[in-house]
Amino acid sequence: MLLGRVVGTLVATNKEPSLEGLKFLILRQLDIEGAEGSGYRVAADAVGAGIGEVVLYATGSSARQTAVTDKRPCDAVIMAIVDSVAVDGEVTYDKSRDG
Repeated sequence: MLLGRVVGTLVATNKEPSLEGLKFLILRQLDIEGAEGSGYRVAADAVGAGIGEVVLYATGSSARQTAVTDKRPCDAVIMAIVDSVAVDGEVTYDKSRDG
């Protein structure tokens, strides 16, 4: 599982029929302390995330383990919206404060 921030949306009108109905979001990868990396990822949204939210996502075969992505050709899925992150007892992200 990885952390990311939702930074955009992706719309594809022509796609594999099994992808119909999925919402695609663009994520910026985050490290455990919340610093942005240089990488981006497109992920299917299984939880209703929005722009600016910090999310937990999975890649590879794990991305096909949610009810939304089961048996669909997805390589990344957002599976949680993060409320807070604490590292060594120090809160590095709090949605109510930072979001």
